[in-house]
Amino acid sequence: MYIESVIPPVSYSRREQIGWYFYDWANSAFSTTVITVFLGPYLTSVTKNAADAQGFVHPLGIKLYADSFFLYMVSLSVVLQVFFLPVLGAIADYSNLKKQLLAVFAYIGAFATIGMYFLHGRNYLLGGTLFLIANLSFGASIVFYNAFLSEIASPDDRDRVSSQGWAIGYLGGGLLLVLNLILYLGRDSFGVATELAVRISLASAGVWWAIFTIIPLVAIRSRRAARQLPAGEHFYTIGFKQLRHTFSQLPKYPHTMLFLIAYLLYNDGIQTVIASSTQFGSQELKLSQQTLISSILMVQFVAFGGALAFGYLAKRVGTKRAIMLSLVIWTGTIFAAYAFVQADSPFQFYVLAAVIAIVLGGSQALSRSVFSLMIPQGQEAEYFSLYEVSERGTSWLGPLVFGLGLQFTGSYRVAILSVVILFFLGLAVLSRVNVRRAIVEAGNVAPERV
Repeated sequence: MYIESVIPPVSYSRREQIGWYFYDWANSAFSTTVITVFLGPYLTSVTKNAADAQGFVHPLGIKLYADSFFLYMVSLSVVLQVFFLPVLGAIADYSNLKKQLLAVFAYIGAFATIGMYFLHGRNYLLGGTLFLIANLSFGASIVFYNAFLSEIASPDDRDRVSSQGWAIGYLGGGLLLVLNLILYLGRDSFGVATELAVRISLASAGVWWAIFTIIPLVAIRSRRAARQLPAGEHFYTIGFKQLRHTFSQLPKYPHTMLFLIAYLLYNDGIQTVIASSTQFGSQELKLSQQTLISSILMVQFVAFGGALAFGYLAKRVGTKRAIMLSLVIWTGTIFAAYAFVQADSPFQFYVLAAVIAIVLGGSQALSRSVFSLMIPQGQEAEYFSLYEVSERGTSWLGPLVFGLGLQFTGSYRVAILSVVILFFLGLAVLSRVNVRRAIVEAGNVAPERV
């Protein structure tokens, strides 16, 4: 038996919501231009320049294959996020400094990205270090950004606001990527060397991130006064104490925990499909680089409409049902990639990418909005740090499933099909989540449809 809480009505500002959207617009440039397209190949080429005759580099005396250096940096950045994000979230909630911490980490990440302009020659350690700083800061800033969702939108409006934020992010990231691809592909016409075009593109993502972060920092307001530390305490000690308290209280919210498990499963499937799609397209379907790049661009802009459409759908059928529908579509898309998409068929690949784009933003935006309803008030950053960790902490699982499928069969089609198990498991766990009960147990008011 559970009883719905009664919380006095709160007025929400449309201006603040729009300002909040623009942090998605600002930071998505890092995801698209830096991570998705330019940094991996470029940092690998710089690392190869510094490699010995056997193709190895030796950072801090550790022998690493040059081609694997960027992948190791991605993995290390994930490990650092899994360790640091929960502590940072606890500090933010204890201190009531979410806005200030958002600003700090957004600009650390932005300036580290701008510093990638100086990545050239053989200085691969500079590139690896800047990426670690930028990616860790990116993850931290997302925790604080997400934590504001509960404060700027009512329970009944949460899906719309979250979906519009995701949509604006796809639009912003896609727009800068278009501009950078115009520079890169037309570099001969502009009289710009290839290396310089890449360095400008990398730095532009940092400039974009820094400039547009001003908008949310101006629009979003802090609702609680900053708290002073007790005598003899430091923020990091308070952070660990607060985090221990959160973990001890988490079993009181069993359906929130169940949702986190479901999310880490199906979202790992989503991330694996995204990460392996270009490899599948080039190796299995024999598609050109031009086709793969244009499909990445298409996904950005189709996902804009998809996020908005799923926000509308959630209002009609409920958020949980909308998420489950998106996962069914994800599963069907994977089966289509396995059974029907033919090699040397760009049109079929574009259709596949368009379907993925439609459900991509919807499944992620609605997951964020429904989780925001399951969080006890005053602990938003802590719980969203666990949400981010549940995503990043299992980021090895999907690639492992994909890699094992490829290793044992030699077929990219079987490898991509093997990822279906993550969607099946995620759907099974999600079906057992009582969303309304999770919301009420957290002390919040459930929207009309969940």
